[in-house]
Amino acid sequence: MAITNVSPSPFYGSILPSQKQQASGQNYLDFTDGTNDFAQQYLPEIYEQEVERYGNRTLSGFLRMVGAEMPMTSDQVVWSEQNRLHIAYNAVVVGGVGTTLTIPVNGGTIQNVISPKSTIVAINPADGTELKCYVSLSDLATGVLTVFPYTQADLNVVGGVTWADATTVKIFVYGSEYAKGSNDDSFVSATPQFQQYSNKPIIIRSKYRVDGSDMAQIGWVEVATEDGTSGYLWYLKAESETRLRFEDYLEMSVVEGELYAGVGAPANVEGTQGLFAAIELRGNLVTGFTTAASTADQLTEFDAILKNLDTQGAIEENMLFLSRQMSLDFDDMLAGVNGGNAGAGSAYGLFENSAEMALNLGFSGFRRGSYDFYKTDWKYLNDASTRGGSGVSAIDGVLVPAGTSTVYDQILGTNIRRPFLHTRYRASQADDRRMKNWITGSAGGAFTSSEDAMNVHFLSERCLVVQAANNFVMFKAA
Repeated sequence: MAITNVSPSPFYGSILPSQKQQASGQNYLDFTDGTNDFAQQYLPEIYEQEVERYGNRTLSGFLRMVGAEMPMTSDQVVWSEQNRLHIAYNAVVVGGVGTTLTIPVNGGTIQNVISPKSTIVAINPADGTELKCYVSLSDLATGVLTVFPYTQADLNVVGGVTWADATTVKIFVYGSEYAKGSNDDSFVSATPQFQQYSNKPIIIRSKYRVDGSDMAQIGWVEVATEDGTSGYLWYLKAESETRLRFEDYLEMSVVEGELYAGVGAPANVEGTQGLFAAIELRGNLVTGFTTAASTADQLTEFDAILKNLDTQGAIEENMLFLSRQMSLDFDDMLAGVNGGNAGAGSAYGLFENSAEMALNLGFSGFRRGSYDFYKTDWKYLNDASTRGGSGVSAIDGVLVPAGTSTVYDQILGTNIRRPFLHTRYRASQADDRRMKNWITGSAGGAFTSSEDAMNVHFLSERCLVVQAANNFVMFKAA
């Protein structure tokens, strides 16, 4: 018997490794089935770094600049706001006999009825004419005042101030006049009134899910996320973005929120009053500022806003959060006022008079009249995926007063100071619902169910409190 050792010759598919990283006739694969070729021995050129083509995509941060977060334990937050100190009425109707004024009924009742022997000023807003009058009678049931002008016989005389029947005027009390030795039995007590407001929190939820098999198929990508982390991530990259999106929703929900007032909604759908809804209902609206013909016209309109602030709380420091177009219009207006230098006369009182601190936060300051304003772009109004998409957004910006306000807390039974804008979230010793997250499933370290996946849950329950909304201004497109 003979034994012959036969060395097999190389054939397609065999590999003879080389000591160096170089292509040769014996260390490459050559498939001839028509779907693969020599070039497939090389790995494709893969960029490990993710391209950040949208920059920082997060939208939250607005409320962190202007407000605060506070816990609460109830399904509703209730607060009271003081009414005006002095008694005044708009849309008061002049009677046919020229000696009566009828106060409009508000909500079925007449608040702060004017007493007999009061002295009032009646102003016709149509032409600015006015009369000072003495109130002789006051009907508590109907709100009809019998008055006598000091300077003429009645309200619709010829030759003096002439107001036609049913003219509407504004009146306000500036004092009273009593005869010698009189008593005050006809005096009507003006009980201080207050406005009570409330809001309800909503539950916001989100979830990220990844199969257990996908967790074992690792594909590394070098990333730099908006929350400040960087490095190599695989499936958790998507979890990180889900978390960031949820954090944006926490702010967007209380900015855009609406109370449900329709019919036919699913059970437990009530909504919550957000920032925009609160300003539209209780604040001040400015339309068409960006469409003014010139910077001089814009300045005139802005001065009208200041005059309106004088009639409200007259908060000296205010922050402007504007869209790009609105911000440019403000820059043009300020440049025209300051001889081409938009930064002249800037004030940074809110930032310890440090321009550097304000600019680092994205603010630029200016003063007009007795007010200081700090202007910054609001990314939420510029982002293409929200209100900065194609077309013109209905909202160009908001003016938010800085500092705190004093309100009466129904729970504590005392006056408290709170930021004008702040978020309330549900929390107790048993459960903190400010920002909850937990993991379920049977992958990724979770052992809560037989599901071959990892589920990352996110939950929060919160609402926004907009106190003294009469000091807020919303800029809207014409």
